[in-house]
Amino acid sequence: MDRPTLRVRPRHAAALLAAAITVTAFCAADAVARSYPFGPRTRAVNDLGNQYVPFHAHLWDLLHGRADGGLLINWQSGFGSSFLPDLGTYLSSPFALLVAVFPRDEIDLAVYVVTVLKTACAGAAMAWLLLRLRPGRWWVAGLLGAAYALCGWSVADASYNPMWIDGLIALPLLCLVGEWALAGRRRLLGVLIVAAAWIANFYTAYMATIGAGLILLLRLWLSGLPRRRALATAGRAAVTVALGVGLAAPLVTVIYFGTKHAYPGRVTHFAPVPTQDLLARLLPTTYGFGSPALFVGTTALLLALALPFHRAAPVRVRAGWSLLVVAVTLSMQWTPTHLAWHAFTTPNGSPYRQTFVLCALLVIAAWHALSYGVPDRRALTAAAVLLALIAAVASGSALVRSFAWPVLSLAAAGTLGGLDLLGRARADAFAEVSRAAAGRRRRLLVGS
Repeated sequence: MDRPTLRVRPRHAAALLAAAITVTAFCAADAVARSYPFGPRTRAVNDLGNQYVPFHAHLWDLLHGRADGGLLINWQSGFGSSFLPDLGTYLSSPFALLVAVFPRDEIDLAVYVVTVLKTACAGAAMAWLLLRLRPGRWWVAGLLGAAYALCGWSVADASYNPMWIDGLIALPLLCLVGEWALAGRRRLLGVLIVAAAWIANFYTAYMATIGAGLILLLRLWLSGLPRRRALATAGRAAVTVALGVGLAAPLVTVIYFGTKHAYPGRVTHFAPVPTQDLLARLLPTTYGFGSPALFVGTTALLLALALPFHRAAPVRVRAGWSLLVVAVTLSMQWTPTHLAWHAFTTPNGSPYRQTFVLCALLVIAAWHALSYGVPDRRALTAAAVLLALIAAVASGSALVRSFAWPVLSLAAAGTLGGLDLLGRARADAFAEVSRAAAGRRRRLLVGS
């Protein structure tokens, strides 16, 4: 009797691969850096140590019935302060409840584990989305999903602001909601996902909703649907978002009015970074607190740069995704659109908190480039030239250190060589299939 075989669907396999790579890379990097919990260097500095870890500790006390105060008042903070707005801003993610299973004196570890799990879920969600947008190889979707989860914004900014990682998860999930609206399916589930995203962290969910909306509009344009059907799809998506935000309104409203009463704090004005600093953050080993962390890996970047020249992809696909990447990049540098991304208030701190949306677009563009087949040498050469131009402009930035150049050179050479080998392997496989088909046709002709 044959044993039943367990089949893993491509989307499941891609999601698992993305999550596994993300967890391995995240923890390995901290182990090499001897950062907590793999070494003596603490992570609990600045806001993470002074706000987020103590808030999670208070949540632990609440869940175990040991808190001084309740959901409305936190007597453990200074001389007492309102807690419900803090709960909605920092602790409303479902992942935050995991702190309850850790010992009270290991809250630092609990926050770290929650951070790693959230980042892994973001990679899994992106891998799932990529295969929903376009068919392709599951392992490529898994690798690109991990590239999104470990993008510069995630590692350099969000890993020390764990509530922001909920936005990293929300963006691909909201894009899936847009795909369901396009197909006219799963309307109730779509409303629940929107509500969960806005409850988990309304701030980054707001940015993720804008990003998902832009992607849905592009998808509608690429689909070639009649105007009436396209408008009906956009209407379904808008109703889904409205209902989801409405479900989250009881919490989001409290946060809004709590923030309004706490304002004004430190008023800041947006000043866009120089072009060389913007482009520098696309490269490996660069860092600057006030500039957008755009790094998604050299492979994803080269594929995204190759998309406009990839002749196997339809012209509308090449133009649409490339123009959307450029438009979002420019919107980060213009004050009116900068304010729109940040709910019309320049944030106190990093002014590029919407960067994860652009990172997602770069990864999606890379996926489209590869899902239509490995770009030919002409497209890869053009991508390499564009990367060289980016590096030349970025060389004038103080954010680029000397060791960035050998890292970039090795990564680019490895990527171009690997893509060339992959293209040859696919060409050989296609030729073998063609020869086999020709042989079968000859045998059939002889037999007849």
